[in-house]
Amino acid sequence: MLTESFIISISGSGKATTGTANKDGGIHIHEYQPFPVLRSSFKKSSTLPNCLAVSASHVFAAQVDKAVIHVYDRERGNQEATVPFPEKISSLALIGQYDGAGILALGTEGGRVLLWEVRCQVEPDARIMAERATTCLAVEPSCNFLLTGSADSSVHVWSISALLSFSISSSHDANQSSPLSPQRTLSNHRAGITALIVGHSPSSANVAISAARDSTCLLWDYRSGTLLHTFLLSGPALCLVLDPADRAFYAGYEDGSIQLIDFYKQHTLYRSIDNAELRATPTQPLPTDRWSLPAEIASAALCLDVSYDGTTVLSGHQNGKVYTWDITRGRYRAHFADAASSITNIRMLPPAGFPNQLSPALKTLKAVKPRYENSFTGSDMSLVGSGIPETYAFTAQLSSSVHRSSAASSAMLSFEHALTHCLFPLDLLDDGRAQLATLSSTSKSGTGRSGRARGGDEAEESEVETLRRQLRLVHAMQTAHMEHAIELGDELLRIQDADRRKRRMKKLGRLKRMRLETNRRQREMGGVVEKRPDEMDLDNGGGSGGAGASSSTEEFSGSE
Repeated sequence: MLTESFIISISGSGKATTGTANKDGGIHIHEYQPFPVLRSSFKKSSTLPNCLAVSASHVFAAQVDKAVIHVYDRERGNQEATVPFPEKISSLALIGQYDGAGILALGTEGGRVLLWEVRCQVEPDARIMAERATTCLAVEPSCNFLLTGSADSSVHVWSISALLSFSISSSHDANQSSPLSPQRTLSNHRAGITALIVGHSPSSANVAISAARDSTCLLWDYRSGTLLHTFLLSGPALCLVLDPADRAFYAGYEDGSIQLIDFYKQHTLYRSIDNAELRATPTQPLPTDRWSLPAEIASAALCLDVSYDGTTVLSGHQNGKVYTWDITRGRYRAHFADAASSITNIRMLPPAGFPNQLSPALKTLKAVKPRYENSFTGSDMSLVGSGIPETYAFTAQLSSSVHRSSAASSAMLSFEHALTHCLFPLDLLDDGRAQLATLSSTSKSGTGRSGRARGGDEAEESEVETLRRQLRLVHAMQTAHMEHAIELGDELLRIQDADRRKRRMKKLGRLKRMRLETNRRQREMGGVVEKRPDEMDLDNGGGSGGAGASSSTEEFSGSE
């Protein structure tokens, strides 16, 4: 049976509520369906928005007013470690898949970002990102780019591979930007960034959406740095979340309402996204797509997420409540859960219980605390070592025994890899090129043979065309003969019917003449003649009976 759950974190600075939640717990895991219930809690945690990251094995929570991260072991259900950092952490994001993420990106209040490899005892790589605090982070599905939003209204796009590199090539082209500088900078906002999300597609057509306190949302092509569209909101959006199919996104406001922005509902909207000439014209969302809470429970929406099937929005609010929203009906549905303080983060977890669900190849047993040697000690933060450190060590556990897979399972894995790949896999392209080369050589070797057979083919086509014409002619003749036979049959039926009527009339005439002759003889003999009803008209008065009979007989004979 499939089970869908979500995790929330709270900020201890809010006003406590009277609910069923554990008052000592700062992080709670709730089962959403099929049975809504509180499954587990982690104590001693207080986090700000965008300061929670969840993997299959661990929960990372950056603490309020402290330069530490609490690491919780989900399997054991306890706090595993408290990891200190030189600066206060203002945002978190995991790089990698949910069940195999091994790198944690951390944004600091000083505008830096740290890349912490949780399976390695190595100093976190630090980069100066912005002049003010890094408020939000987003990682694209292919894990090639990291997007950072800051309080100075800028959004930077970074290459993750360049940020993780141990060395910088000395032969780097002077015309190119340094690997330690952002590949793109999006600076169309006029106030601090409050939320940043990236689409679910691993293809090059993926997009990013940023929200700022200037009451705007911008749709970006983050690979090229192109602004695709501008949305004018009715107020600053505190949080954003994308629909699972990337057809729409949702924004949460300070009054607790939720705004739906559907890319395909407004005809002019998706036309302007595809048309470069119309992109400069901003769009204001429809007022009917803004869903409000009842006045008695209204509170600022600090975080949002969408259910796996895309039918429900879950929102965490400043009053410590989790509310659900019906997307199909476009309205508030129900109160779902309570917390002891303001709910600052909510994350839907991937459903559990799928058949034949593969476990990750590597499992993180314990988060390894980073070391600090040269980080933050010099003014030049862009310099790193020239190679892999000697103390670099990778710690993980194989989730299953290593064995040689069968041919059938290998073929299935190869098909699934090709099906889910963002482009065409290289091995598939190599096989296609090899097959095309084989077909090309075969066609070249058969060119002479096909040329010699060309004349014979033309003769065969001419003969086939002649046979088709003859067949059409025979078919037309058969149709004409059939129509003529039908006409002859109808004529024969008419003749036979006329002949039957003529013989019947002759027979009736003979019978009448015989009766008249019999009546005449009886009169001559003085007998009484019994007239039948049909013979009453033969005698018109006394002595003229014979004459009338003779006249009738002559007329009948004449008519014959």
